[in-house]
Amino acid sequence: MGRAVVIGVGNPDRGDDGVGPAVVARAKGRLPGSARPLCLFGDDPAAIMDAWQGAQHAVVVDAMVSGAEPGTVRCFQVSAEPLPAEVGLPSTHALGAGAAIEMARVLGRLPARLTLYGVEAVGFTAGKGLSAAVAAAVPAVAEQVLKEVADV
Repeated sequence: MGRAVVIGVGNPDRGDDGVGPAVVARAKGRLPGSARPLCLFGDDPAAIMDAWQGAQHAVVVDAMVSGAEPGTVRCFQVSAEPLPAEVGLPSTHALGAGAAIEMARVLGRLPARLTLYGVEAVGFTAGKGLSAAVAAAVPAVAEQVLKEVADV
């Protein structure tokens, strides 16, 4: 296991829910050797927790619904404190990254450092790609993720 893991949560066939995998794909070839990229559909909190098992630093990228302008990017250091109540990390299936993070907190399964990048979504329509606003945010989020894991 690498010292860092970058986890893109979401379904690329459900509109903006695919932002996590899009960021991982953009950063994948440039990640340091100590970082492992993964894409998860996000409907199983146990799979998300297993994905960061053994990593010193996990970076999770997911679609966010908070009422902000579409494409807005927010960064949270969630190993230290819970997500703000107004931030929703929706899943197009059952439970998503937010549920996994808080479940891991209760179970004592958070990595030493867990960074979450949320990108404000527009929609989650089946068969659609990223909205223009979310697609425009992908390069900047990928750069931020690369900086996050550069020191690990």
